[in-house]
Amino acid sequence: MPAGTIVGTSSLRRESQVRERFPDLIVKPLRGNLDTRLRKLDNEEYDAIILAAVGLKRLELSDRIKGYIDVQDSLPSAGQGALGIEVLEERSDLVSWLQPLSCADSTACSLAERAVSRTLGGSCQVPLAAYAQIVNGHIQVKGLVSEPDGSRVLRASGSGCVTNAESIGIKVANELLSMGANKILEKLLPNFKVR
Repeated sequence: MPAGTIVGTSSLRRESQVRERFPDLIVKPLRGNLDTRLRKLDNEEYDAIILAAVGLKRLELSDRIKGYIDVQDSLPSAGQGALGIEVLEERSDLVSWLQPLSCADSTACSLAERAVSRTLGGSCQVPLAAYAQIVNGHIQVKGLVSEPDGSRVLRASGSGCVTNAESIGIKVANELLSMGANKILEKLLPNFKVR
């Protein structure tokens, strides 16, 4: 996209990564439900908007998708796309019924990503990302903390045995802290404390 293109997103995490990679673009906040966001694009308030493709597909609006952002170019939020089912403790019968829906790889990835976020006190007010995947039987975890304007982006990664998913996520978060993530987080979250 040419310099000066106006891009809309509702995510500080996405905004910071776009600003880092494409400083000549103008990134503006994008609010409202999906229909409102698409209408703003159609009314030329934005030249492009970034949305979750799954939402558009679910609403049978796949034709509105003009491109996809690779996960390597924009890390997602921790647990993005993961589905969790909670069951009352006294309903252990439901646990066995639901067991076929459980995916060990998805669980391990979610545990690692959530460990990054939890350790860094993740919230909607923080440009924080975490992404884990299983490759050749090992888990690979990437984490990111950035200034909202993308002027400083910290990245860390770790890998190891899938059974150590959570501890690898914590290690990635601690590496980000050692790189100075706490300074960014303290500015954005006045009550930030390392967990």
